[in-house]
Amino acid sequence: MFLDETTRQWEGVDGERPVAAGRRTAAALATLERVDAGRLVVADMPARAADEHALEECAAILSGRVDAVLLGDAPDARVQYPPSLRAMLLARQGIAVWSGVNCRDRNRVALEGEVAGLAVAGVAAVHCVTGDHTSIGHRPDAMPVFDLDGVELAAVARGAGHLVSVAEAPAAPPVGDRVARLRVKEDAGADVCFIDHCGGTAPVRRFVRAARDAGSELRFIACVPAVFDVESASELDSFPGLVLPAGFMQRIAGARDPRRAGIDSAIALAEELLEVDGVDGVDLSGGSGPGGELAYAEAVAEVADGITGVAA
Repeated sequence: MFLDETTRQWEGVDGERPVAAGRRTAAALATLERVDAGRLVVADMPARAADEHALEECAAILSGRVDAVLLGDAPDARVQYPPSLRAMLLARQGIAVWSGVNCRDRNRVALEGEVAGLAVAGVAAVHCVTGDHTSIGHRPDAMPVFDLDGVELAAVARGAGHLVSVAEAPAAPPVGDRVARLRVKEDAGADVCFIDHCGGTAPVRRFVRAARDAGSELRFIACVPAVFDVESASELDSFPGLVLPAGFMQRIAGARDPRRAGIDSAIALAEELLEVDGVDGVDLSGGSGPGGELAYAEAVAEVADGITGVAA
């Protein structure tokens, strides 16, 4: 990806070959309509990276209770099912898959193949990220690839007709460049931005307003910390660049029933975020410790029920 630091314009893959936007897939159109309707509820998929039964069991719990599951490449496992296969497995459960793809372990040919496979799988959207540092995970001996970055991948996915999302972390350095970086991703083909944990409702509101002032027309989905026990708290704490609302973790850790406190806190924050002008949905974000995936999925589903009114 070539980025002119003066104009900050998207110049296309390799700086020479821009990728034309492709005709939207049927799944992309359906998801776009759902996003524009507002109050979208997405949930991170807690299942293990290469476990067919775990994926299907977690999907069965969340199916019908969230609008989509965000299922990306696990940062702590280098060897895992390809995104298109994961999407196919979850399609059996009737759940919409917001498929994450990273550039860490795939060259551009492999990425183009995954993007094509995800269209066949009928994914709701493709979430494009560059990928985690190569020292993370159980195979540090594997050669890193990074043939493309997340911005270039967004262009490739949009060229294939997908609804494309990217992430931005307003609280992570360089804070002052975050909106400009987001505009580059938008120019490349992004439709939706997941706003990473940045300290609560007020910082999200400021970031969305700053993006609008800079000319952005992106839809925004705000991340809500889904923390129900010590293990899920540790999992979320391992994510780089995030900032949780003041006192959020302490309230849950000090509660007599941390699970209930975590569910109630997530519902309350989600409702606040959904009232922010420009926020079209929330992502119930986090994960569980090994062996706690099904219990975690049940708790996330209860949060989703509370947001949609099922539990009222």
